[in-house]
Amino acid sequence: MAPPLIQLKDIRLTFGGTPLLSGVELNVAPGERVCLIGRNGSGKSTLLKIAAGLVEPDGGTRFVQPGATVRYLPQEPDFGDHKTTLAYVEAGLAPGDDHHQARYLLEQLGLTGEETPVNLSGGEARRAALARVLAPSPDILLLDEPTNHLDLTTIEWLEKELDSRRSALVLISHDRRFLTNLSRSTAWLDRGRIKQIDRGFASFESWRDEVLAEEERDQHKLDRKIVDEEHWLRHGVSGRRKRNVKRLANLHALRDQRRNYRGTAGSANLAAAEAEQSGKLVIEAKGVTKAYGERPIVENFSTRIQRGDRLGIIGPNGAGKTTLVNLLTGGTQPGSGTVRLGANLEMATLDQHRESLDPKSTLAEALTGGRGDHVMVGGKPKHVVGYMKDFLFAQEQRGTPLEVLSGGERGRLMLARALAKPSNLLVLDEPTNDLDLETLDVLEEMLGDYEGTVILISHDRDFLDRVVTSVIAPEGNGKWIEYAGGYSDMLAQRGADLKRETAKAQPVAEKKEERPAAPASAPKRRLSFNEKHALETLPKKIDTLHTDIAKLQRVLDDPNLYAKDRKKFDDTSTAIAKAHEELSAAEERWLELEMLREEIEQA
Repeated sequence: MAPPLIQLKDIRLTFGGTPLLSGVELNVAPGERVCLIGRNGSGKSTLLKIAAGLVEPDGGTRFVQPGATVRYLPQEPDFGDHKTTLAYVEAGLAPGDDHHQARYLLEQLGLTGEETPVNLSGGEARRAALARVLAPSPDILLLDEPTNHLDLTTIEWLEKELDSRRSALVLISHDRRFLTNLSRSTAWLDRGRIKQIDRGFASFESWRDEVLAEEERDQHKLDRKIVDEEHWLRHGVSGRRKRNVKRLANLHALRDQRRNYRGTAGSANLAAAEAEQSGKLVIEAKGVTKAYGERPIVENFSTRIQRGDRLGIIGPNGAGKTTLVNLLTGGTQPGSGTVRLGANLEMATLDQHRESLDPKSTLAEALTGGRGDHVMVGGKPKHVVGYMKDFLFAQEQRGTPLEVLSGGERGRLMLARALAKPSNLLVLDEPTNDLDLETLDVLEEMLGDYEGTVILISHDRDFLDRVVTSVIAPEGNGKWIEYAGGYSDMLAQRGADLKRETAKAQPVAEKKEERPAAPASAPKRRLSFNEKHALETLPKKIDTLHTDIAKLQRVLDDPNLYAKDRKKFDDTSTAIAKAHEELSAAEERWLELEMLREEIEQA
């Protein structure tokens, strides 16, 4: 058996008086594919940083085979002072590495290499960071949530790329399908220790349940043994002093064992506050079309969504998923066609605009709106601490500023806010982002029990297979087709995967982000006030311009106008030409901002 490329032995680390890692052991052999599993906050990312040599543990040893190259992908890449994405990727190469790989991988990931790091969206930053760690072809790849912010086509490209390499992998991910397809062994970090099996993620959940059931049986036996020993202490003490002292010591040891036992973390208690039942027909779209400039976003799309349907919308970033959802829910008016909303609809939305929350505000303030100690859940008050506990927040976190919450905690907070509103139509944009597997399970169960209708945008293939009853996928040129079943059913019906052509077109959007309207000094991943205002007001302006052009055209339709009133003819011709120019500019600007917003929503 080959010696390990990297070995962690007896790793110990304590934060704030609570042991995070207690004697952790991890060995990674050449070519091994390990998925590192654990609850949010269990220490997975910290352990990966220790393996990468970036964090020093309180105790234990780290060994890396001499000459072995290690590359680590963090959740938040640091671009330093690099001027372009190509410079950032090339800085990760060793002297003997092939620099052609840097540009090749950037192109494969839809980047040109000329992008300025300060202007990158979350998805673009993740792709640049992936190119940096993949370009040297290292012996060991340590990847922390590599699929975060990536669209489906890029996730599947990355999956194939990693599968074709000889590098050893240690993966942290919430994407079940990604882990199932790549992992060959599983390391479960639970309550500070690692349990490991030589099987991939597909076997993990059944094995975990067996381990926890056995642990529960052992604890039950321990409780019974303590009761028996306490009964002896009260009623069965004999005259043999030495024997009694030893047995009493054993009882104290059993009590210490029970006292020091760390139980598993509880599960989130997710429940949507449901409104009165909607009508049987929820949404009906007929021949809906939406285009901006020369680019069709939605072309002649029709669908009927009925009460209880679970509709998944997929596609590459920039394909128009958000626009399609806005058309279906009445947020955007179609250029042609009709959308009819059913009776008695109450909609709750989970989007990804986390920047709308004040990072300095506390967790309790975000849930209560800064008013009192109660959250309105389904129209009824519930104490904020009790509601926090439903979503796995401790009472002590009540005053925690939002800026220090982890990605998983922010994801649970957004769910808590969305699910408190009474609804019979849930619109969820990437609801699985940063959630651990156990919380994902509870979310799936909640959506299964929800009596209303669900529309969701997701890049999580396994989640789509488990939740949705139909999938809408883009076919190019604004055409969208609805397929019955989940993601796997869609693939079987199409006979082919989604195209990646939209991802390759991203440099166009990136260049637009560098225009004066979005200065480099703007906060990362946030629309400016002017951009938000323009995004809200441009649709109305576009509709007004269409109306003005129609009126002017009716004037020009008079065949005798030129002979009767030459000045009016000239003025009207000038006005209609100017209106067409304004309309074109407004449509181009709206499309630019909509693409930028969709990129930010993936961040």
